Amino acid sequence: MTRPPEDRFWSKVIKGPRAADCWLWAGAVSDDGYGRYTLNSGGRTQAVRPHRYAFHLAYGIGMDAFGDLMHRCDVPICVRATTGEDTHLHPGSNRENMADRLAKGRDSNGSMFRWRGLSRGLFAQRSRTLREEVRAYGWERAERIRALLQGADPDARTLF
Repeated sequence: MTRPPEDRFWSKVIKGPRAADCWLWAGAVSDDGYGRYTLNSGGRTQAVRPHRYAFHLAYGIGMDAFGDLMHRCDVPICVRATTGEDTHLHPGSNRENMADRLAKGRDSNGSMFRWRGLSRGLFAQRSRTLREEVRAYGWERAERIRALLQGADPDARTLF
């Protein structure tokens, strides 16, 4: 028997232990660093972005009824969509997204890239590394996850 799509979806999400932590997608990651989730309905298969599906579930809005979504946390595999203040996803126009990018120093001339400013391959690799960490350990190694969320290499040696 096939599980409902919502159950399949939530089985691939690993929620952080703290109230403000990301809910990380542990399923497929596309070559652009964002998650990928497959819906099967009426003999039709549709690939969707997990963060969009999470927003759909939280708000009950049709998948095509809302435009762009912005990540407050700037983590491409975060799916924390809630109807409260703790949401990491909110609708925004392309213009608002570009203004947010500039304000956070993620534009092409910014010095605090975190995730943006990387090649497509490196961007995807960061998402996959983060996904593999939560798949293997959940949030047990929270310091490693938080380093990865910041775009740092938790295995890099320190100078001192």
